[in-house]
Amino acid sequence: MAKWNGDIAKIALPTPFAVGDVNVYVVKGDVLTLIDTGVKTKRSKEALTQGLADLGLELSDIEQIILTHHHPDHAGALDFFAKEIPVYGHKNNQRWLDISDDFLETHNCFFLEYATKFGVAEELKDKLIHHRDDIRFLSERKLQGYLAEGDELPGLPGWKTIETPGHAQSHLSFYRESDGVMIAGDHLLAKISPNPLMEPPILPGDNRPRPLLQYNASLQKLLGFSISTVYSGHGDEVNGDAVADLIQYRFERQHNRAMQVKSMLSIKPLSVFEVCQQLFPKVYLQEVGLTLSETIGQLDYLEDLGEVETAIEAGVILYSIA
Repeated sequence: MAKWNGDIAKIALPTPFAVGDVNVYVVKGDVLTLIDTGVKTKRSKEALTQGLADLGLELSDIEQIILTHHHPDHAGALDFFAKEIPVYGHKNNQRWLDISDDFLETHNCFFLEYATKFGVAEELKDKLIHHRDDIRFLSERKLQGYLAEGDELPGLPGWKTIETPGHAQSHLSFYRESDGVMIAGDHLLAKISPNPLMEPPILPGDNRPRPLLQYNASLQKLLGFSISTVYSGHGDEVNGDAVADLIQYRFERQHNRAMQVKSMLSIKPLSVFEVCQQLFPKVYLQEVGLTLSETIGQLDYLEDLGEVETAIEAGVILYSIA
């Protein structure tokens, strides 16, 4: 049952994804705000309606929506709300909310190009692209305004925007200095490490983002804030000293995995896909997009440390010990 904790209430909503329930937050201020929406399914709408009823509210009482990022479990259910309700978020959300054919083509060309560079098996390449039917969990909407580093949240005095890219190029967290509360989306989760996901560059032709390096920098950034509670996009809150401890744990786990990858490369040069097969032998066939994102992240990390070097053979990037 949803209930208020001061001026914040968490509502857990079901998703059809492996991550399980997603948390959305109702925040009282000058404007009654919903942070994230859940996914666009009947079950999610029923749970959101019930959660709001527990708080004495209805869907129509929500006056604005603010997004932590564009993923469908966080932004997919915008269609549950009237078109005139303002929606705010990072400008990099918009290309996922327009759902244009041009962007789908750009997205698919990017992933097919890198599938070849990564040495992905031909029969798996189709799993990396989006078809029009694949985006049924998203809602088409124009952002009322963009939020960037340091911006105060509209209608929520005292809440500031922190840019935390990595898990998504659109990812934001929201911080209230007066009591150290942070609403962090998928940036910091108590039980699981968010997968920094590959995305096409914002400007076509630019270098691809390095999401794991971005994610590490965004985690490091949080250590500069005095945080009492992190309200996360999935699972329980993280409180007090546990915030810094969890961040250090995430760093250590990620570094150890990168060293595991380095040990693979000490035997012979490998493509991204060959490393992916060794890292995720049981799931790479079913989750090739997620596992490739994790794998290239580890290789980007090792390359940034100067631990590996690359060569290209027959159009495929091979990584070896530097």
